[in-house]
Amino acid sequence: MAEHPGPDTPPPPHHGPGRPRGPRPVAVVGPTGAGKSAVALAVAHAVDGEIVNVDSMQLYRGMDIGTAKLPPEQREGVPHHLLDVLDVTATASVGTYRPLACAAVEEIMARGRTPVIVGGSMMYYQALVDDWDLPPTDPTVRARWEDELRRLGAPGLHDVLARRDPAAAAVIERHDPRRTVRALEVIELTGRPFAASQPPKDRPPRWGTTVVGLEAGADWLSPRLHDRVMTMMDSGLVGEVVRLRGQGLTRTSTAGQAIGYAQVLDHLDGRLTLDEAVEATVTGTRRYARRQRSWFRRDPRIHWVPADAPDVVTRVLDVLARADRVDPADPGGTGGHEDAGDGPRAGG
Repeated sequence: MAEHPGPDTPPPPHHGPGRPRGPRPVAVVGPTGAGKSAVALAVAHAVDGEIVNVDSMQLYRGMDIGTAKLPPEQREGVPHHLLDVLDVTATASVGTYRPLACAAVEEIMARGRTPVIVGGSMMYYQALVDDWDLPPTDPTVRARWEDELRRLGAPGLHDVLARRDPAAAAVIERHDPRRTVRALEVIELTGRPFAASQPPKDRPPRWGTTVVGLEAGADWLSPRLHDRVMTMMDSGLVGEVVRLRGQGLTRTSTAGQAIGYAQVLDHLDGRLTLDEAVEATVTGTRRYARRQRSWFRRDPRIHWVPADAPDVVTRVLDVLARADRVDPADPGGTGGHEDAGDGPRAGG
């Protein structure tokens, strides 16, 4: 991940109403499909902010439709950092992401603006807001565990993790080979349980970040996720995967294990029909959202706001005002953004 994670060209600093009292970061987190990108964009307008991506798959160039990456023309002039910084052949990891994201946050604050951290990649979020210093990926160790994955399958490798680190296995989905491999790699590199390497959640987030979570109940979120996958397919996800496969995307690469991309690759290789790939993508997306809800709920520092509230943006700004972040008398910048709706390309 050597590429510079620079933003779109930033607008000049704004010093009008809605300016935060200090450029401490804001984070907007929650499950996929909850409308985080739309809310974060409205918040960025209100607090003179710039977006910092914390979605591991949006790091990849060309992975747009299947990651619901907000296209440039819908970013409303708000600079976005750490999007499109990797080729699909590269390996994204927390260890390489964290220093780049930290540098982006601190550079934004140095210019007197507010970082707005947005995304749902759980370990990436924790690495950033808790300064979790995981060891970088070791190609030899990683390759050995990926060989074991091919030999044992995802559930079998998860059983290995359960024997070595029951606490880590309890929070990593059996059908999440990428996180299982990474946990086993970290255990081998550090000589400690993976869970033991995680920082505690009883201390303030780094930089005094205020973290807002979008609460999305299953009854509301589940049909949205189905519709989201259907929209991705209608928008050309299969064609996007075909194009990326020509650039080196494979089923065993980190990028090729992303939900939606993995299933379409299986379809292109004849292992699934298109209908089966779609259904598997819906199922995988719902499973991932459940895990995200459970994981973020364990962080007592998150201020929760209902994602389906018509005034979700106003509620988020109220949280920030109480955190001494936005002038309560004039939150500013919320016009036209009260809806939490997450359109077909609005972020996770």
